[in-house]
Amino acid sequence: MLRFLLVTSLILFVPAQAAKLSECAQFEPTVLVHGGAGNIADAKVPFAKLGVKHAARRGYEALQQTGSVLDAVEQAVNALEEDGNFNAGYGAVLNWDGDVEMDAAIMHGGNLSAGCVSLARDIVHPISLDRCIMETTRHQYIAGEGAMHIAQQQGFDILSKGALVTEAAKKSLADFKASLNGSRADMLYGSPGTVGAVALDACGNVAAATSTGGITGKLPGRIGDSPLLGAGTYADNETGAVSATGHGETIMRFNVVSRMLALVQHGNCSMQQAAQQVLQQMSARFEQTAGIIGIDHFGQLGIYFTSKRMSWAYQRGEELHFGVDKDEDEVEIVGEPRVANN
Repeated sequence: MLRFLLVTSLILFVPAQAAKLSECAQFEPTVLVHGGAGNIADAKVPFAKLGVKHAARRGYEALQQTGSVLDAVEQAVNALEEDGNFNAGYGAVLNWDGDVEMDAAIMHGGNLSAGCVSLARDIVHPISLDRCIMETTRHQYIAGEGAMHIAQQQGFDILSKGALVTEAAKKSLADFKASLNGSRADMLYGSPGTVGAVALDACGNVAAATSTGGITGKLPGRIGDSPLLGAGTYADNETGAVSATGHGETIMRFNVVSRMLALVQHGNCSMQQAAQQVLQQMSARFEQTAGIIGIDHFGQLGIYFTSKRMSWAYQRGEELHFGVDKDEDEVEIVGEPRVANN
């Protein structure tokens, strides 16, 4: 049965996800990533910029090589999951018991296929497990032991218990617990936010991916907005692709991504205008902050955050743009990746 599902999903999937660049020239391929919104310390800003730049370039190279927006967002997020400076994969924060439990989602805008996972443990790349769920099962969302069973079946490297726990994460958990006796219990500890990516190919296909360790000191079993379609992640070729980061309990209650894409589709808003309007409304109503990256089906970008900082980067052609602070937009000319001739 599993083999049949795999073959069927591939037959349905390949035309939608792997558009050859030679067949389309309507849109300029773009990969946009974020490394989380929050209070990024000054000392960590250079590392955050380096990480998101690397992720954007890795995703863009995958897009140029395969033409697949899914490959692009998966590879971009993989890069961030491997970087201990971000709250995903190896850098994930700890729950109250000192364990890593991760959430993630990936979605293709062409046929609205998606894969979502919660309570993933002992793997570096939850976003790749999402894709396995999407392409090898009849389900969209699997959590806990069921998800880890799929990871084992699909040959994921299952690490020993505690292998993802870093010294920085342990210190953040200790600081959080100590804060409960003081006046700073509302602070977020550990790496801020979440990581994510959105991409557009030359044919106008979009995809989104989001991966997170959640929040430091969360109760075991807690699930945030990142794996919830329409809350923290969504992609639809008719509107665009969005990944959110910030206070998960608030983002899911306000259904941030769905509100934003509704403004793009029905409110005559650009992606940037929609991001600003929704996040400002969220902050006014809940007194919480968040960040958004988005790309619409014409290639217009939205990059906005109400938090103090958010690391982000995108590559389009030879230009690599990146920033952390508000209104920051640095540019490097990096050149097009070399694509092997087949």
